[in-house]
Amino acid sequence: MLRTSLSRLTLAAAISALFAGQASLAQDKIRIGYAISKTGPFAGGAGVTTLPNYQLWVKDVNAAGGISVGGKKLQVEVVEYDDRSNSEEAVKAIERLATQDKVDIILPPWGTGLNLAVGPTFNRLGYPHLAVTAATDRSPEMAKRWPNSFWFLGPSKPGAVALAEVLGKLKAENKIGAKIAMVSVADAFGIELATAARVAFKSAGFELALDKTYPIGTQDMQALLKDAIATGADSFVAFSYPPDTIGITDAARVLGYNPKVFYTAVGTAFPVFKGKFGASIEGVMGVGGWNVSSPALQAYFKRHTESIGREPDRWASPVTYVSLQMLQQAIERVGKIDHSAIIRELQTGTFDTIMGKIKLADNIMPIVWWVGQWQGGEFVGLAPTSYEGAKSPLFPKPVWAN
Repeated sequence: MLRTSLSRLTLAAAISALFAGQASLAQDKIRIGYAISKTGPFAGGAGVTTLPNYQLWVKDVNAAGGISVGGKKLQVEVVEYDDRSNSEEAVKAIERLATQDKVDIILPPWGTGLNLAVGPTFNRLGYPHLAVTAATDRSPEMAKRWPNSFWFLGPSKPGAVALAEVLGKLKAENKIGAKIAMVSVADAFGIELATAARVAFKSAGFELALDKTYPIGTQDMQALLKDAIATGADSFVAFSYPPDTIGITDAARVLGYNPKVFYTAVGTAFPVFKGKFGASIEGVMGVGGWNVSSPALQAYFKRHTESIGREPDRWASPVTYVSLQMLQQAIERVGKIDHSAIIRELQTGTFDTIMGKIKLADNIMPIVWWVGQWQGGEFVGLAPTSYEGAKSPLFPKPVWAN
């Protein structure tokens, strides 16, 4: 009886595998869906970092014949929605993509908050979740809770530590004093970075002369900047989102606020920042950076600029493209659209990317630039200082250009 049962199970497994193989061979395209912020406060970040790289990757893949699945090249077809920068809309869209559109792969939204919001849904549906633009100290916890999730910007703590490393060296060289004026956006990204920075700055011997949060969507930044000016601190740090980064920099120029160190976060590395402020960007520090001497990254930047019509940002744009290269290689190695197998390959594999060979460590990207600076028209990586291509800071920040 046991032998008969085992024989039936073996036969059933063989039939199942046969039909799965036939279904894979019958498939003539890969449907990839995503919900992205096309409107609302996150549209700026999504429109610079995430959507252009989705579009570039799809174009690159299809131009090369498609993704190889079981020996057959399949073109990529896209289904997209606007999540309106709203977590409820993002969750609904992910559900719709899986249950109604029945897409093969779902790509992530932009931003820490939205990726945390859709995480449980990705996990329940069993899709791999490439949380590329999420920087959170909860990433190790989330990777354990949701083994299907992959965190490409990693925890926020290393970002604060990297910034404290750069500022601490300047302080040790008696170039700046111990006072820092810090402001942060009251969203997951800003809250976590500011929390980590308080500890990192204190450990590096700094004193927070100003520590203020501001609501997301704040338009007038001059009041915050006037508070910073009043402290007399040599260093100004803003853990900001793109609209805030632009607003803070604009206010600083209007007020003539020119501390020796001026650091703004997300958006500093964006081409729109360079386009808006021109020569004034020289010496401005911010989150991100890249290895300007890498031929692979240079080729990517050239292709992005030609295909999309504008430069990528110098932080999460290449990381986004890296995540998609890894996804493609995982699918091709598995040889079919099997979410569990693709997830396992992402967890364990080593991948060839525009940032070199990448192997995730406990579902977390091991290489993330956290401090960059505009130098000679390029946003170069400063820290972590151990990374290949890390530059020394330009100091002090030149006065704002007219």
